[in-house]
This record gives sequence, structure tokens and C-alpha cells, in this order.
Amino acid sequence: MKPGDSGPWEVVVVGAGPAGLLAAGRAAMLGARVLLLEKMEKPARKLRITGKGRANITNMKALEEQLKEIQPEPRFLRQAFQAFFNHDLIALLEGQGVATKVERGDRVFPASDLAWDVADALVAWATDEGVVILPHARVERLLIREGMFAGLVVVGKASRTAQEIQARCCILATGGLSYPATGSTGDGHRFAEATGHRIEALRPSLVRLDTRPVHEGAQGLTLKNVNLTLWIDGKKQASEFGEAEFTTKGLAGASVLRLSRKVVEALAAGRKVEVTLNLKPALDPAKLEARLMRELEAHPGWTCGALLRSLLPTPLVAVFCECLGLSPASPAAQLQGSKRKQLLGLLKELRFEVTGHGGWEEAIVTAGGVSLKDIDPRTMASRKVEGLYVAGELLDLDANTGGYNLQIAFSTGWLAGESAARKASSTQQHMAE
Repeated sequence: MKPGDSGPWEVVVVGAGPAGLLAAGRAAMLGARVLLLEKMEKPARKLRITGKGRANITNMKALEEQLKEIQPEPRFLRQAFQAFFNHDLIALLEGQGVATKVERGDRVFPASDLAWDVADALVAWATDEGVVILPHARVERLLIREGMFAGLVVVGKASRTAQEIQARCCILATGGLSYPATGSTGDGHRFAEATGHRIEALRPSLVRLDTRPVHEGAQGLTLKNVNLTLWIDGKKQASEFGEAEFTTKGLAGASVLRLSRKVVEALAAGRKVEVTLNLKPALDPAKLEARLMRELEAHPGWTCGALLRSLLPTPLVAVFCECLGLSPASPAAQLQGSKRKQLLGLLKELRFEVTGHGGWEEAIVTAGGVSLKDIDPRTMASRKVEGLYVAGELLDLDANTGGYNLQIAFSTGWLAGESAARKASSTQQHMAE
């Protein structure tokens, strides 16, 4: 099909990810003639790989609790969440034959553990509602006339020639910059900026950290039930309890990801950033020392290695011996005075200097984006261009792990689609009069 064969369109959506599919489907539900443009060969490519292919699609926490997980202006999302929230998403998917399940932390996944099932269901739903999806359609620019959206210029894979598509309304839902191989290469930010919107600084978020030291012997080790604390210029900024993983370049894992937004901002500002791992958060220093003394008294013939193996995962034994300046074969009795104090300190605060972070190809989401001051939260409409709407990761909104980022995309997409359809309908009625 050629984009203009059945035009003119009432609503054109740019980007067939979670926000774009919900926007297009909702607009079509309300009777609008909708064209959904996707520059890749298949819709929802990023959704298909999210959550390591499992797709943590939303979270069952109440609205107010979800808002606490979002930055920088969570209140902006109240109307979008009220229009379409977690129960609505689950009902939509179940209507398409995709059952869901709730796991630890109120996180929601497809029962099949397959992100592809979610993506295919949303594509099928949008198509069933009447949305025309056009893959391999790369938008070059938006057409704005007298402050109003008038159309866009598209280049298709087959023709390789630019074609103008007219529509009454446009919804930008092209995603951010994370995972660029899926098509998220900043097109939407470029379109928004070219039409007068402010773009807040773009930064990777929910991303691994580069550290010094790296602790090569522990690479691949995942620690559970540890506490990770962030220090900026020597001052404690935040703590997260959960998992931490040693990597070839530093640290990853859920706790690391949740702190990464603050880390990226601090590093960009040239500040000194450190993190400390509390490997024994359930024990205060006095109880931990008492346990250590019991082990030493009960096993007087133990080596340092044997003692440390009773306290730590095996890959960390060599790491701790190196930090203590002791051989694993050394008698544990050498852990006296300052050495014992040093060991207790390492167990409670294993310190790392943060020297960098993963790039866009690793970041789960994009922090920064289209300024919320330029968007009406009641409709997702641009305050700069009449007939233009913005949804999803393009917006200057991001959240912690747990399904919150996808819910932002689904909710803002739904509200944008609803608003654009009503705008297109009212415009048509006005023209008819």
C-alpha cells in the first residue's frame, strides 16, 4: 500500500512502539481514520526485547504509589493515568487472548513470559480497530503552516522518494534514544525541536555503571539482598536494597539501575561519585563482629580463605583477601586488631569509585526529552503547534524499573490518541459547517 492511497487521514501516528500502538488504536476506536508509520520492518521492536524478552508491562501499585517512582514531574501524568491505567491495559490484553501474571514487587508480565505475545496482541488490536500500519516508512519532516500541523514528508523503502501525507492531527511517538538498533534514534526529538519545542538534556537512564576497581575475579556474580548506597562529593544521596551484579566494567543489577539516573547527572556535572555495597545489611556492626568472633573461636585452625567463605560468596574471597593484604592460606588468627576492623568495614561498605556508565545501546530508557511545559497534560497536545501531540519516551519523563516506564508509554499514548481523534472530528465538523 502507498501512504496516500486512502487519504486524507484524520490522524497520523509516527512510531509503532507501545505509545504509538495505543495512540493509533484508541484514535481508531473513536472513529478516526488512522495511519501508523513505522520506519523499521516490524512494529514494536523494542517492546519485543524489553525485560530480557519477558516484558514487565506494568505494575499493580496504585496511582499515587506509581507516581512516586517517576521523575521529574510525576503530577504531569495524573490525567493520562486516570484515562488509561494498569487494569485497563490488562483488560485490553486479555481481550486479545494474552493472560498476565503478577510477580514480586507488583510487577506484571505476560503469563507466557514472552514479550512477543504482548507486541503481537497490540498490533492485532490496533489493526482490528482499523489502523493502517505502514512499515519501512521514514518520516523526514513535519509540515507546519501558520502554527498548525498540515502533514509530513515520508520516504518509503520501495520508492525511496519523498511523499507528502496530509492529516488533520499528528502524534509523535518515536521513542527516545535507548536501544537505537530498534529504531530509537532521536527522530522525534529532532521533529519536536524543529517545531519550536524545548528538549531537556537527553541522558541514558536505568544503565550499568563503570567503576574503579572492577574486581575481575567476581565478574558474573550476582548478589541478592544487599544494600547499595550512592555518595556524591562525599555526601550520602540515596540507597537501594536488592540485587547487584559484578560485570566486566563495574556494577549492574536492579539496585544499580535504580540509582543510575542520579549517577549519570552527577558525572555529567563533573562531581565525584562513589557507591558502597553493604553485604550484610541485616546485621549492625556489633552483631557482625560478634558473629565473626564466634567463627574464629569455633574454628581456630581455619585459614583466612575458610573464614571468608563462611561469610561471602566464593568469588569474593580472593577479592577480600587482596583488599586485606592477606593470602587465602594465611591463618585466620591473623585477623586481629586493625585487620579485623578493616574486614568488618569491607563487609559493611565495599567502596567503588564510579567512573562512567553504559551508553544508549545499553540504557533501558531515556531521561530528558520534550519539555513538559510545552505539552498539555490533559490531552498530550503541543502548546506550540495546533494538531500535534507527543507521547511516550519522547517526553521528559522516566521512572524506576518495575513496569512504570511502559505504563507511561501506554497511558500517554492512549490519551494522545483519544485527544487527537476528538480534535480531528471537531475540525471536520467545523469545516462541514
